Amino acid sequence: MDNSQFLPLMEHFYTLQGEGFHSGRAAYFLRLGGCDVGCVWCDVKESWDATKHPQVSIENMVTWVKNSGTQMAVITGGEPLMHNLDNLTEALLEADIETNIETSGSHPLSGKWDWICVSPKKFKAPLPEVLVQANELKVVVFNKSDFDWALKHAEMVNPTCKLYLQPEWDQREKMMPLIIDFCKANPTWRISLQTHKYLNIP
Repeated sequence: MDNSQFLPLMEHFYTLQGEGFHSGRAAYFLRLGGCDVGCVWCDVKESWDATKHPQVSIENMVTWVKNSGTQMAVITGGEPLMHNLDNLTEALLEADIETNIETSGSHPLSGKWDWICVSPKKFKAPLPEVLVQANELKVVVFNKSDFDWALKHAEMVNPTCKLYLQPEWDQREKMMPLIIDFCKANPTWRISLQTHKYLNIP
């Protein structure tokens, strides 16, 4: 077996992107297993141990994406950059599928991407060389200190990067008024909502 052509896959599904810049767009999600960031509020902790998920061929993944009819694949996790994603993105791009990654930025960037969303986490900080390539910075707001965290990382991205604040789901009622006030005071920032949870879709 050519290990470079296989990746640990926790789940895959066709849905709408619920968050950030591409919210509302049809997208095929490939959720890879493996994460060493360890967010205490993570809602997919079952993704953390890569050995618990089957090794799936890149060929199969691309076939699923193509058969869905979508134009965009979202590679997420876990932390997808724990794996080398060069072969996966090459195959997706050859199939005329947009490549979109959701990452904490804590591992070196691999793969060729049409859109890079970096969501920096305090548990394992992002690499500056990944932050500067981000198209989208999405900071999850769990408590008040996350606003300073957001401002710190906004200084590290490129000038065209889109800036988003997203309330942690269980803290949304408490944090949303603060996020609204912050965005009004700092109008380069936008609010990202987990619309898929409101819509009750994957």
